[in-house]
Amino acid sequence: MSEVKSHEFDSFLQKSAGLYRLFVLYGPDRGLVSERAGAIASLSGVPLDDPFSITKLDASDLQQSPGRLLDEVNSIGLFGGEKLVWVRGAANEKALVDALQILAGEPPTGSYVLVEAGDLKKGSALRKVAETARSIATIACYSDDARSLQALIDKELGEEKLGITPAARERLMEALGGDRLASRNEVRKLALYCRGKATVDESDVTDIVGDASAISVDDAVDAVLKGDLDGLLRAMQKITMSKTPAFLVLQGCLRQFQQLDLMRAEMDSSRQQPGQVIATMGRHLHFRRKPIIEAALRHWSAPAIRRELTRLQNTIFQSRTRQSLEESMVLQNLMAIAVQSARR
Repeated sequence: MSEVKSHEFDSFLQKSAGLYRLFVLYGPDRGLVSERAGAIASLSGVPLDDPFSITKLDASDLQQSPGRLLDEVNSIGLFGGEKLVWVRGAANEKALVDALQILAGEPPTGSYVLVEAGDLKKGSALRKVAETARSIATIACYSDDARSLQALIDKELGEEKLGITPAARERLMEALGGDRLASRNEVRKLALYCRGKATVDESDVTDIVGDASAISVDDAVDAVLKGDLDGLLRAMQKITMSKTPAFLVLQGCLRQFQQLDLMRAEMDSSRQQPGQVIATMGRHLHFRRKPIIEAALRHWSAPAIRRELTRLQNTIFQSRTRQSLEESMVLQNLMAIAVQSARR
């Protein structure tokens, strides 16, 4: 097993990444997945601007042509040298899982395989294959915590020799955290705006920094848990504008209620307080979300959570059978759950 925790990545990149040919990166922070995949690709030594050395595939391509990944890995580049096969948008596609299982048993010697996946559930087919194989480096990419955001701010501003006031840092922290690439771009934009100054102040942050914390579907899920109908509508509007599929919000809400179900069961069986359960079972939660989850655990009983799980599962089924109505069905059912949250 070669599992790399989210906070271990920098050390892994410096010390161990060169020992692997196969990489699977997954997690809810799509920007962080993409950024780390790019770092590994650069480390491989394969010229990333050479179309004969790098092949980029979407996971859906493998569904249409199940043997393509193995064909690409085993083919020889036109001018020789190392190859990189880069798969994006992966989930648990059977063709990809089967190909990785074969490659894990006999890793390629002249190619690298880099797989970018979404927020894979523990025990899902792709994670199971990757985490049980010694030849595959499996890298988790969870949303930045406070320490990671502080380091990101210091690094990007430090490159421009800029200091930052405590008030400006606090305001900036509030605007970051939803997606690593978006957060980095906002800090870089701020650094460019303040070039020539010695210190970034609060007015600079207010003037130039957008809300990079609102990119994640977590905002919509949190609005549902809080019973915040206005917040849910705003979050869904931003998600629609960013062209994120509404189904992902539904899926995220389902995962959150599944986690609530497990936590609530642990609370009831061991008579623990919500904070204690979150400390042991919610370690991967973003620090801003923990108070929301704690409040939900106080207000939602186990039977009520299971009723909403049934509602979400039925909505997923309906949205797949009637795709033309997907957006309206997702919003209608999320609002219904938010109303129940507000009543509690």
